[in-house]
Amino acid sequence: MTIHSRVRRALAASLIGLAVAAGGLASASTAQAYDTGHTTISCKAVKVRKDPSKQSTVVGIAYRHDKVAYDQFAYKRAEKTWYTRGTVTRKSDGKKLRGYMIYDCANPYESNPAPKPSIPK
Repeated sequence: MTIHSRVRRALAASLIGLAVAAGGLASASTAQAYDTGHTTISCKAVKVRKDPSKQSTVVGIAYRHDKVAYDQFAYKRAEKTWYTRGTVTRKSDGKKLRGYMIYDCANPYESNPAPKPSIPK
């Protein structure tokens, strides 16, 4: 194998990796929260989803006053919606659900509605 073909393969592999990474970044912008914060669910019920999207798989349902340990926020440009990522501990059965919730129902201000983070550019 010549040096020229090795360089070509390395370049092709890096371009494929870059394309995959760019595709993931384009789907949802995220903003890091302050380490881990704690709040409660402020809506009657909210779906906890696998990804920050209204079409994403539902992991479970969290109810009002369930505890949330959040660690990240995500903005879905196509939906113009903020999501909170974290772990919900349900009061009813103690089950822990990890995923994304609509920001208005799980926000650090423990109120509904809450001031939203600035939209990423």
